[in-house]
This record gives sequence, C-alpha cells and structure tokens, in this order.
Amino acid sequence: MEVICFEDKAFYEILDRLYKRYKSEHNVKEEKWVTGEVAMKRLGISSKTTLQKFRDEGRIRFVPITPKNFLYDSDSIKAYLEQHARNIF
Repeated sequence: MEVICFEDKAFYEILDRLYKRYKSEHNVKEEKWVTGEVAMKRLGISSKTTLQKFRDEGRIRFVPITPKNFLYDSDSIKAYLEQHARNIF
C-alpha cells in the first residue's frame, strides 16, 4: 500500500479543481438563491447576527421568505468575496 501526503493547501486546491471539472462536465449549475446556512458557509461566518448585519448594511442581496427566513443571492455573495479578496503572494 502506498500513502500519499499533501499539505492542506494543495489538497484543497486539488478538490477545487476536481469540483470545477465535475461541474463543467456535468453541467451543474449553482443555485441562484441559497439558504442562510449556505450563505454563512460561503462567507466563512458562523453567527446569524453577522449574517443579519450583512443584510442590514446591504452587503449581500436577499429576499424575505417569511419575516424571519431569507434566501440569499449567490452572485452577490461571490461579488462581495471578490471585492474583499486580498492577494497574499
């Protein structure tokens, strides 16, 4: 048996490439509107209060489903992340 070791960064880069290739080959489209849990995961936050702050400040687009339930726009989440991305190299 052979064991192959990767650094975390390299491992996740491989996973990202595989996922992108799978999506392109199988015509997988991302959902336009996602739940709060998915939005929090994509934004890298763990607090519903922080997500509410993003809504209140207009950082990301959302639609209310009920007074306490929202869906979030995937494109605006991506745009927010791109706008706040920093090159560290």
